[in-house]
Amino acid sequence: MRVTHIRIGSRPRAAIAAAALAVLSVPATPVHAATVGAVQTYIVTYKDGASSSGAGAAIQGAGGQLVYNYAEIGVAIARSNRSDFAANVQAAKGVDGAVATTNFATHLDNSQLGGSDSTPAAAAPSLPGDSLSGFQWDMRQIHAFEAQAVTSGSPTVIAGDIDTGVDYTHPDLVANIDFNNSVSCIGGAPNTSPAAWKDDNGHGTHTAGTIAAARNGIGIVGVAPNVKLAAIKSGDAAGFFFPETVVCAFWWAGTHHFNVTNNSYFADPYYFNCKNDPTQRAIWKAESRAIRFAMQQGVSVVAAEGNFADDLAHPTQDVQSPDNTTPVPRPVNNDCVVIPVEIPGVIGVTADGSLQQKSFYSNYGVSVTQVVAPGGDSVLQPTADPGHGRVLSTWPSYIGCARKVTETAPGGVGVTTYCWAQGTSMASPHVTGVVALIESLGLTRPGQVQARVDNTADSMPCPSAAQQAEYAFFPSVDNGAPQQCTGGAGYNSWYGHGQVNALSAVS
Repeated sequence: MRVTHIRIGSRPRAAIAAAALAVLSVPATPVHAATVGAVQTYIVTYKDGASSSGAGAAIQGAGGQLVYNYAEIGVAIARSNRSDFAANVQAAKGVDGAVATTNFATHLDNSQLGGSDSTPAAAAPSLPGDSLSGFQWDMRQIHAFEAQAVTSGSPTVIAGDIDTGVDYTHPDLVANIDFNNSVSCIGGAPNTSPAAWKDDNGHGTHTAGTIAAARNGIGIVGVAPNVKLAAIKSGDAAGFFFPETVVCAFWWAGTHHFNVTNNSYFADPYYFNCKNDPTQRAIWKAESRAIRFAMQQGVSVVAAEGNFADDLAHPTQDVQSPDNTTPVPRPVNNDCVVIPVEIPGVIGVTADGSLQQKSFYSNYGVSVTQVVAPGGDSVLQPTADPGHGRVLSTWPSYIGCARKVTETAPGGVGVTTYCWAQGTSMASPHVTGVVALIESLGLTRPGQVQARVDNTADSMPCPSAAQQAEYAFFPSVDNGAPQQCTGGAGYNSWYGHGQVNALSAVS
């Protein structure tokens, strides 16, 4: 959202510079008059039922170069420096649409990680778990440690973290990293070199730790500390998630038969992706096909809802997009969706804090929200520890984080770093970890898994009018509407079916 750190009151400003590459192949008889400029990346979608087996020839004939053909979902990734490439390739047999994606991504906002209030190393209270588990109010809140007495997860279960990569050298993660199934999707084609999928942002390492940090005596413990953790790097060092990387990520998860993926971001150039716009529709089609493909292969998909205090069930305005240039306010409606959380079958997660109330920033919405999980809230629900209500998790020692705590690495060489952060990004991996525990017990079909998560959550009614009044200071970033919880104790727009309960889910 892009990755879902809080960015209340801020607007991303980023320009993506296209690489200056050599002139690509030019068709013998161009369909349209063309100019040659910077190379752009394109998503090419084929019509439903049409084969993309001829994508290489069609793309070359249109004046481009094939990057990768995701034949299982009828989507190809291409590059071209010709202004007429999209028009040319759309004339090819079976092609439904082609749209440039080079400037289409959303920037991670790490403002909650890089604040000026640095935190020195501090001793955690002595509680069950690892050395810093006394700071893990989030794990106690969802009964994760108690659930681990039933199962800590199976190493045959693969949890995929679609994020900015993972620091596979981190002592709390290295034992669980699945090197054979990790990949970088940067550029739109899979690259399995560990150097390619190593985290160069920090966000991915944080979400990975919440899912599956090992119980090894140091640092923290993840929800499912024995499962395998596969990194799918889709966000780059600057925190940009391009549509082609999202397509690649879900295709990879599906073809490699992952059990679950965590998705702490929103995809597309636009926060709300509107199907009545040709550009947005082409990207929506490619991404939704990839997500559905993964689910059809048995992958459960968990996604964060976002940090703009928006009611996703009743959108009226988007002031975030396009985030590659200067955002321009535009009207939106229910034909406009946030991906991946609003794709049918995805487990949508809102965030709450240490008082088990919705976090002030968290998006919400009837039908979008399945469950709530700890994401932190340093404003309305601060804690007494140095994180002040944020979630503590693993962090690369080679990337700065002002609100951090360090420990001596095993063997006394170097330091092991952990960082406090808040956002629905932090909530979603808690649910991903619970799904991994459920799947470790043999329940693997996505629909059954989602039902198990829903049915074992702790019901949470809407707050009282007095409690909801506290949220008056945090209206929707996009349309200024007040935050309102609707529904009953069994299901409502803020908490869905309730707070995820790891112990109940595996008992």
